[in-house]
Amino acid sequence: MDNSQVRVETPARLDVRTIRFRARGVGATQEAFANVIGVPVKTLRNWEQGRRKPTGPARVLLAMIERDPLIVYDVMHGKHRTPAA
Repeated sequence: MDNSQVRVETPARLDVRTIRFRARGVGATQEAFANVIGVPVKTLRNWEQGRRKPTGPARVLLAMIERDPLIVYDVMHGKHRTPAA
């Protein structure tokens, strides 16, 4: 299977506000969380208030944070183990 056939399944609906609250170690405030995931605070607010939905890489990143809230912190600080090749 080549990369063009890989499909990433993410939840149908991501509750961004709940994800942020559960990931307090990543960023407790909207500003801190937005900074960690690399989006403007306005974008995060729009997601949390349902005016917009995250798409593309942001959607995948949020799904990963939902599953493991410290994954972003660990990866950014070289603490996340990569699987053996």
